Amino acid sequence: MGLLIFVRNLLLALCLFLVLGFLYYSAWKLHLLQWEDSNSVVLSFDSAGQTLGSEYDRLGFLLKLDSKLPAELATKYANFSEGTCKPGYASALMTAIFPRFSKPAPMFLDDSFRKWARIREFVPPFGIKGQDNLIKAILSVTKEYRLTPALDSLSCRVLANKSLGSRIDDYDIVVRLNSAPVKGFEKDVGSKTTLRITYPEGAMQRPEQYERDSLFVLAGFKWQDFKWLKYIVYKERVSASDGFWKSVATRVPKEPPEIRILNPYFIQEAAFTLIGLPFNNGLMGRGNIPTLGSVAVTMALHGCDEVAVAGFGYDMSTPNAPLHYYETVRMAAIRESWTHNIQREKEFLRKLVKARVITDLTSGI
Repeated sequence: MGLLIFVRNLLLALCLFLVLGFLYYSAWKLHLLQWEDSNSVVLSFDSAGQTLGSEYDRLGFLLKLDSKLPAELATKYANFSEGTCKPGYASALMTAIFPRFSKPAPMFLDDSFRKWARIREFVPPFGIKGQDNLIKAILSVTKEYRLTPALDSLSCRVLANKSLGSRIDDYDIVVRLNSAPVKGFEKDVGSKTTLRITYPEGAMQRPEQYERDSLFVLAGFKWQDFKWLKYIVYKERVSASDGFWKSVATRVPKEPPEIRILNPYFIQEAAFTLIGLPFNNGLMGRGNIPTLGSVAVTMALHGCDEVAVAGFGYDMSTPNAPLHYYETVRMAAIRESWTHNIQREKEFLRKLVKARVITDLTSGI
C-alpha cells in the first residue's frame, strides 16, 4: 500500500513538472515568435498596444511616405530656421511613420546590462547570453558607460553649407565605421571622429591610424569579439586566429575609459523590427545580419536629435565599382555576402530618407 501511494505521488509530481515545463516552453516560444519574420500578431500593434490599420505595412511602417511633415510636427518645429538642429526631430518623425518605435535605449552597455531582458535571452550578435563574465570583466576596467561629459552636454549646432568634409565636421557627433580612414580624405569625409564603431575584423590594425579624441566602440557579433575586447582592455596577447575569419588588430591605442560596448539591442532591433530579416531562432544565419551602417543608424535614432548619413548605399548595378572609398574591394563582394540582405536594408533606409527621418548627404540611398 505504501509503495502504491509513493508511486502515485511520484506520478502526480512528474505530471505537474511536465505541465509547468510545457507552460514555460510555450511562453518561451511565444516570446521568440514575436520576432519572427512573418505576419505575426505582434506586428499589428503600435507601442501603446493599439491595433494598426491597413495603412501600415507588415513591419508597422506607414505605406504612404512623403517629405511633408505631419501637421503636429510642422507646428512644433515651425519656428526653427533652416539649418538649425531640432531637438527630438528624428525620433518624433520615426514615431510618426513607425508607431512601434520606442526611443529609450542606452547607447552602450553599463553595469546593469544583465537586467535588459531584450538582450539577455539572445546570444551574439542579438544579445549577450553567455557573455556575462567577459562583459563584467571589461566594464570593471573601462568604468565609463556613456558619451563623454562634453558630448553629453552638447547643444544643437547650425550646419554650414560648405564642402562635404566641412559639413560633416559641423555635426556634434560624427560616427565612423570599421577602418574607414580620415587622414588624406579630409576634404570629402571631414576630419572629426566622435565614435568609431567596429568589430575585431573591421578594426584598424595600425595604431597610428586611430584618431586621438574619439571613443572606440565594439559591436559584438560573436562571442570571440567580446573575448578580443577583453584582451585589448587588459593589454593581453591577442591571437589573430582565435575564431576570426581574417586577421585582427592586436592593439588599440585607447585607454580603458575611451572604450565602450555597443548595446546589442540596436543589432536586434535593426534586424528583426526595422528591416524584417529572418529570425532564425535568434541565431546568426543566412541573410539575417544587418550591416554595421544600419545598426549605427538605428543607434542614432535613439540617441540623436537629427541624423544624417554620408557614403551610404550599395549600387548593385555596378559590381566593379569600389565598395568603399578607401579600399580596392569591389561592389560585387557585398552581393556575395551570406550574412546580409542588402535589398531589405535599402528598403528600410529609403523609408527613412523619404520621410525625412534621416538626411542622405551623398544621395546614395
